[in-house]
Amino acid sequence: MKEHSLLVERYRPTTLDKYVGNEHIKKSISKYLEQNDIQNLIFYGPSGTGKTTLAKLCVQNLDCDHLYINASDERGIETIRDKVQGFASVASFKPLKVVILDEADFLTIQAQASLRNIIETFSRTTRFIMTCNFVERIIDPLQSRCQVLKIVPPTKKDVAKHLNWILQQESITHDINDLVPLVNQYYPDLRKCINTIQLSTMDGGANDLYLKLDQSILVSSNYIDKVINALANKPKFNDIRQIIADANVDDFDELFKALFNKASEYLPGKEGTASILINEHQYKANFRIDKEINTMSLIQNLINSK
Repeated sequence: MKEHSLLVERYRPTTLDKYVGNEHIKKSISKYLEQNDIQNLIFYGPSGTGKTTLAKLCVQNLDCDHLYINASDERGIETIRDKVQGFASVASFKPLKVVILDEADFLTIQAQASLRNIIETFSRTTRFIMTCNFVERIIDPLQSRCQVLKIVPPTKKDVAKHLNWILQQESITHDINDLVPLVNQYYPDLRKCINTIQLSTMDGGANDLYLKLDQSILVSSNYIDKVINALANKPKFNDIRQIIADANVDDFDELFKALFNKASEYLPGKEGTASILINEHQYKANFRIDKEINTMSLIQNLINSK
Protein backbone atom coordinates (compact mmCIF):
# COMPACT_ATOMS: atom_id res chain seq x y z
CA MET A 1 0.00 0.00 0.00
CA LYS A 2 1.28 3.44 -0.88
CA GLU A 3 1.93 5.72 2.07
CA HIS A 4 -0.19 8.69 0.93
CA SER A 5 -3.42 8.71 -1.05
CA LEU A 6 -2.81 12.29 -2.21
CA LEU A 7 -0.27 12.54 -5.01
CA VAL A 8 0.89 15.95 -3.81
CA GLU A 9 1.91 14.38 -0.49
CA ARG A 10 3.23 11.14 -1.97
CA TYR A 11 5.63 13.07 -4.18
CA ARG A 12 6.53 15.83 -1.76
CA PRO A 13 10.35 15.84 -1.70
CA THR A 14 11.95 14.26 1.37
CA THR A 15 15.50 15.37 0.55
CA LEU A 16 16.92 18.57 -0.91
CA ASP A 17 18.23 16.84 -4.03
CA LYS A 18 14.64 15.91 -4.99
CA TYR A 19 13.40 19.48 -4.60
CA VAL A 20 12.75 21.03 -8.04
CA GLY A 21 14.52 24.34 -8.78
CA ASN A 22 16.21 27.09 -6.73
CA GLU A 23 19.63 25.44 -6.91
CA HIS A 24 21.48 28.38 -5.29
CA ILE A 25 19.18 28.31 -2.27
CA LYS A 26 19.54 24.54 -1.97
CA LYS A 27 23.33 24.92 -1.86
CA SER A 28 23.14 27.51 0.92
CA ILE A 29 20.75 25.39 2.98
CA SER A 30 22.90 22.29 2.46
CA LYS A 31 25.82 24.11 4.06
CA TYR A 32 23.66 25.00 7.06
CA LEU A 33 22.47 21.42 7.44
CA GLU A 34 26.02 20.11 7.44
CA GLN A 35 26.60 22.21 10.56
CA ASN A 36 23.23 21.19 12.07
CA ASP A 37 22.24 24.84 12.30
CA ILE A 38 20.48 27.42 10.17
CA GLN A 39 19.90 31.13 10.16
CA ASN A 40 16.47 32.61 10.70
CA LEU A 41 14.91 32.41 7.24
CA ILE A 42 12.07 33.98 5.27
CA PHE A 43 11.02 32.16 2.08
CA TYR A 44 8.75 34.23 -0.14
CA GLY A 45 7.20 33.76 -3.57
CA PRO A 46 3.98 32.69 -5.37
CA SER A 47 1.64 29.99 -4.09
CA GLY A 48 2.48 26.38 -4.86
CA THR A 49 6.19 26.93 -5.57
CA GLY A 50 7.55 24.89 -2.66
CA LYS A 51 8.11 27.37 0.18
CA THR A 52 6.50 25.16 2.82
CA THR A 53 8.17 22.05 1.43
CA LEU A 54 11.57 23.74 1.68
CA ALA A 55 10.90 24.80 5.27
CA LYS A 56 9.89 21.26 6.22
CA LEU A 57 12.95 19.82 4.48
CA CYS A 58 15.10 21.98 6.74
CA VAL A 59 13.65 20.56 9.96
CA GLN A 60 13.56 17.01 8.60
CA ASN A 61 17.29 17.13 8.02
CA LEU A 62 18.25 18.82 11.30
CA ASP A 63 18.66 17.23 14.71
CA CYS A 64 16.01 19.45 16.25
CA ASP A 65 12.63 19.77 17.90
CA HIS A 66 10.25 21.82 15.82
CA LEU A 67 6.90 23.59 15.97
CA TYR A 68 4.72 24.17 12.91
CA ILE A 69 2.08 26.93 12.85
CA ASN A 70 -0.09 27.99 9.92
CA ALA A 71 -0.41 31.72 10.50
CA SER A 72 -3.42 32.02 8.19
CA ASP A 73 -5.36 30.10 10.87
CA GLU A 74 -3.55 31.46 13.93
CA ARG A 75 -2.52 35.02 13.20
CA GLY A 76 -2.94 36.78 16.55
CA ILE A 77 -0.51 37.82 19.26
CA GLU A 78 -1.85 35.06 21.55
CA THR A 79 -0.40 32.42 19.23
CA ILE A 80 3.04 34.02 19.43
CA ARG A 81 2.96 34.55 23.19
CA ASP A 82 1.47 31.20 24.11
CA LYS A 83 2.57 28.65 21.52
CA VAL A 84 5.78 30.11 20.11
CA GLN A 85 7.20 31.55 23.32
CA GLY A 86 6.09 28.47 25.24
CA PHE A 87 7.88 26.18 22.79
CA ALA A 88 11.04 28.31 22.74
CA SER A 89 11.27 28.56 26.53
CA VAL A 90 10.92 24.84 27.31
CA ALA A 91 14.15 22.86 27.68
CA SER A 92 14.94 20.33 24.95
CA PHE A 93 17.17 17.29 24.68
CA LYS A 94 17.95 18.28 21.09
CA PRO A 95 20.72 20.80 20.30
CA LEU A 96 18.33 23.07 18.39
CA LYS A 97 14.68 24.10 18.16
CA VAL A 98 13.02 25.41 15.00
CA VAL A 99 9.70 27.23 14.59
CA ILE A 100 8.03 27.16 11.15
CA LEU A 101 5.54 29.99 10.67
CA ASP A 102 3.75 29.17 7.43
CA GLU A 103 1.98 32.05 5.65
CA ALA A 104 3.55 34.51 8.07
CA ASP A 105 2.25 37.48 6.07
CA PHE A 106 -1.12 36.80 7.76
CA LEU A 107 0.31 37.60 11.20
CA THR A 108 -0.99 40.82 12.70
CA ILE A 109 1.44 43.70 13.23
CA GLN A 110 1.21 43.15 16.98
CA ALA A 111 2.01 39.45 16.56
CA GLN A 112 5.01 40.26 14.35
CA ALA A 113 6.32 42.77 16.90
CA SER A 114 6.03 40.17 19.65
CA LEU A 115 7.79 37.61 17.44
CA ARG A 116 10.71 40.00 16.95
CA ASN A 117 11.29 40.09 20.71
CA ILE A 118 11.09 36.30 20.99
CA ILE A 119 13.62 35.86 18.19
CA GLU A 120 16.08 38.03 20.10
CA THR A 121 15.39 36.45 23.50
CA PHE A 122 15.88 32.86 22.34
CA SER A 123 18.54 33.45 19.67
CA ARG A 124 20.94 30.93 21.25
CA THR A 125 18.58 27.95 21.10
CA THR A 126 15.79 28.60 18.59
CA ARG A 127 15.64 29.36 14.88
CA PHE A 128 12.66 30.63 12.90
CA ILE A 129 11.59 29.85 9.34
CA MET A 130 8.79 31.94 7.86
CA THR A 131 7.04 31.50 4.52
CA CYS A 132 4.91 34.14 2.81
CA ASN A 133 3.53 35.23 -0.54
CA PHE A 134 4.00 38.94 0.14
CA VAL A 135 7.26 39.73 1.91
CA GLU A 136 6.38 43.42 2.05
CA ARG A 137 3.75 42.51 4.66
CA ILE A 138 6.51 41.33 7.01
CA ILE A 139 7.69 44.23 9.20
CA ASP A 140 11.22 45.50 8.61
CA PRO A 141 12.49 44.58 12.12
CA LEU A 142 11.62 40.94 11.39
CA GLN A 143 13.14 40.98 7.91
CA SER A 144 16.36 42.45 9.28
CA ARG A 145 16.70 39.50 11.67
CA CYS A 146 16.32 36.90 8.91
CA GLN A 147 17.91 35.87 5.66
CA VAL A 148 15.23 36.72 3.11
CA LEU A 149 15.16 34.32 0.15
CA LYS A 150 12.96 34.57 -2.93
CA ILE A 151 11.65 31.20 -4.10
CA VAL A 152 11.64 31.29 -7.89
CA PRO A 153 9.22 28.93 -9.66
CA PRO A 154 10.76 26.17 -11.78
CA THR A 155 10.45 26.66 -15.52
CA LYS A 156 7.35 25.41 -17.35
CA LYS A 157 9.55 22.77 -18.97
CA ASP A 158 10.72 21.52 -15.57
CA VAL A 159 7.15 21.46 -14.26
CA ALA A 160 6.00 19.43 -17.27
CA LYS A 161 8.92 16.99 -16.84
CA HIS A 162 8.08 16.54 -13.17
CA LEU A 163 4.40 15.91 -13.91
CA ASN A 164 5.33 13.42 -16.62
CA TRP A 165 7.57 11.59 -14.14
CA ILE A 166 4.75 11.39 -11.57
CA LEU A 167 2.37 9.98 -14.19
CA GLN A 168 4.96 7.37 -15.16
CA GLN A 169 5.53 6.41 -11.51
CA GLU A 170 1.76 5.96 -11.09
CA SER A 171 1.44 3.99 -14.37
CA ILE A 172 -1.15 6.46 -15.63
CA THR A 173 -1.55 6.34 -19.40
CA HIS A 174 -1.30 9.83 -20.85
CA ASP A 175 -0.32 11.95 -23.83
CA ILE A 176 2.51 14.27 -22.84
CA ASN A 177 0.94 16.96 -25.05
CA ASP A 178 -2.01 17.02 -22.63
CA LEU A 179 0.31 18.50 -20.02
CA VAL A 180 0.88 21.69 -22.02
CA PRO A 181 -2.53 23.32 -21.35
CA LEU A 182 -2.42 22.10 -17.77
CA VAL A 183 0.95 23.75 -17.10
CA ASN A 184 -0.04 26.89 -18.99
CA GLN A 185 -3.21 27.18 -16.93
CA TYR A 186 -1.79 26.71 -13.43
CA TYR A 187 1.87 27.71 -13.73
CA PRO A 188 3.74 28.37 -11.47
CA ASP A 189 1.54 26.46 -9.00
CA LEU A 190 2.99 22.94 -9.15
CA ARG A 191 0.75 21.81 -6.31
CA LYS A 192 -2.40 22.70 -8.25
CA CYS A 193 -1.08 20.89 -11.34
CA ILE A 194 -0.53 17.70 -9.32
CA ASN A 195 -3.95 17.93 -7.67
CA THR A 196 -5.60 18.42 -11.07
CA ILE A 197 -3.85 15.31 -12.40
CA GLN A 198 -5.23 13.29 -9.51
CA LEU A 199 -8.75 14.59 -10.06
CA SER A 200 -8.46 13.93 -13.81
CA THR A 201 -7.26 10.33 -13.53
CA MET A 202 -9.86 7.80 -14.67
CA ASP A 203 -10.10 4.08 -13.97
CA GLY A 204 -10.48 2.04 -17.14
CA GLY A 205 -10.78 -1.22 -15.23
CA ALA A 206 -8.23 -3.95 -14.58
CA ASN A 207 -5.93 -1.36 -12.98
CA ASP A 208 -5.84 0.57 -16.24
CA LEU A 209 -5.54 4.24 -15.27
CA TYR A 210 -5.57 7.04 -17.80
CA LEU A 211 -5.48 10.83 -17.74
CA LYS A 212 -8.50 12.72 -19.06
CA LEU A 213 -8.27 16.47 -18.57
CA ASP A 214 -11.53 18.40 -18.39
CA GLN A 215 -12.05 20.85 -21.23
CA SER A 216 -12.83 23.53 -18.64
CA ILE A 217 -9.08 23.89 -18.19
CA LEU A 218 -8.80 25.12 -21.77
CA VAL A 219 -11.91 27.28 -21.45
CA SER A 220 -10.65 28.84 -18.22
CA SER A 221 -7.30 29.63 -19.80
CA ASN A 222 -9.07 31.18 -22.79
CA TYR A 223 -11.12 33.54 -20.60
CA ILE A 224 -7.93 34.89 -19.04
CA ASP A 225 -6.56 35.74 -22.48
CA LYS A 226 -9.83 37.51 -23.31
CA VAL A 227 -9.64 39.62 -20.14
CA ILE A 228 -6.07 40.68 -20.85
CA ASN A 229 -6.85 41.47 -24.49
CA ALA A 230 -9.84 43.56 -23.42
CA LEU A 231 -7.70 45.50 -20.95
CA ALA A 232 -5.05 46.09 -23.62
CA ASN A 233 -7.48 47.79 -26.00
CA LYS A 234 -10.31 50.10 -24.95
CA PRO A 235 -11.51 48.32 -21.86
CA LYS A 236 -15.10 48.57 -20.71
CA PHE A 237 -15.98 47.35 -17.25
CA ASN A 238 -19.23 45.64 -18.31
CA ASP A 239 -17.58 43.82 -21.21
CA ILE A 240 -14.92 42.32 -18.94
CA ARG A 241 -17.50 41.51 -16.31
CA GLN A 242 -19.42 39.54 -18.94
CA ILE A 243 -16.29 37.62 -19.98
CA ILE A 244 -15.71 36.59 -16.37
CA ALA A 245 -19.39 35.70 -15.84
CA ASP A 246 -19.42 33.53 -18.98
CA ALA A 247 -16.32 31.65 -17.81
CA ASN A 248 -18.21 30.57 -14.67
CA VAL A 249 -15.10 30.27 -12.49
CA ASP A 250 -14.90 30.71 -8.73
CA ASP A 251 -11.11 30.73 -8.32
CA PHE A 252 -9.36 33.81 -9.66
CA ASP A 253 -5.78 33.00 -8.62
CA GLU A 254 -4.77 32.20 -12.20
CA LEU A 255 -6.25 35.45 -13.49
CA PHE A 256 -4.33 37.41 -10.86
CA LYS A 257 -1.08 35.67 -11.81
CA ALA A 258 -1.66 36.34 -15.52
CA LEU A 259 -2.47 40.01 -14.85
CA PHE A 260 0.81 40.28 -12.94
CA ASN A 261 2.93 38.45 -15.53
CA LYS A 262 1.43 40.30 -18.52
CA ALA A 263 1.09 43.80 -17.05
CA SER A 264 3.31 45.22 -19.80
CA GLU A 265 0.71 44.14 -22.39
CA TYR A 266 -2.23 46.11 -20.98
CA LEU A 267 -0.55 48.78 -18.84
CA PRO A 268 2.82 49.51 -20.52
CA GLY A 269 5.06 51.77 -18.52
CA LYS A 270 2.89 51.32 -15.43
CA GLU A 271 3.77 47.75 -14.49
CA GLY A 272 4.64 48.87 -10.96
CA THR A 273 1.17 50.36 -10.50
CA ALA A 274 -0.42 47.14 -11.74
CA SER A 275 1.73 45.09 -9.35
CA ILE A 276 0.67 47.17 -6.34
CA LEU A 277 -3.03 46.92 -7.24
CA ILE A 278 -2.85 43.16 -7.85
CA ASN A 279 -0.97 42.64 -4.60
CA GLU A 280 -3.58 44.57 -2.61
CA HIS A 281 -6.56 42.77 -4.12
CA GLN A 282 -4.97 39.32 -3.93
CA TYR A 283 -4.41 39.89 -0.23
CA LYS A 284 -8.00 41.10 0.23
CA ALA A 285 -9.27 37.96 -1.52
CA ASN A 286 -8.23 35.94 1.53
CA PHE A 287 -10.77 37.78 3.69
CA ARG A 288 -13.69 38.43 1.34
CA ILE A 289 -16.50 35.96 0.77
CA ASP A 290 -17.40 37.25 -2.72
CA LYS A 291 -14.18 36.91 -4.68
CA GLU A 292 -15.83 38.04 -7.93
CA ILE A 293 -16.61 41.47 -6.45
CA ASN A 294 -13.00 41.77 -5.31
CA THR A 295 -11.76 40.76 -8.77
CA MET A 296 -14.01 43.26 -10.55
CA SER A 297 -12.81 45.97 -8.15
CA LEU A 298 -9.26 45.19 -9.30
CA ILE A 299 -10.34 45.35 -12.96
CA GLN A 300 -11.90 48.78 -12.42
CA ASN A 301 -8.75 50.05 -10.71
CA LEU A 302 -6.62 48.79 -13.60
CA ILE A 303 -8.91 50.51 -16.09
CA ASN A 304 -8.67 53.75 -14.10
CA SER A 305 -4.86 53.50 -14.20
CA LYS A 306 -4.64 53.51 -18.00
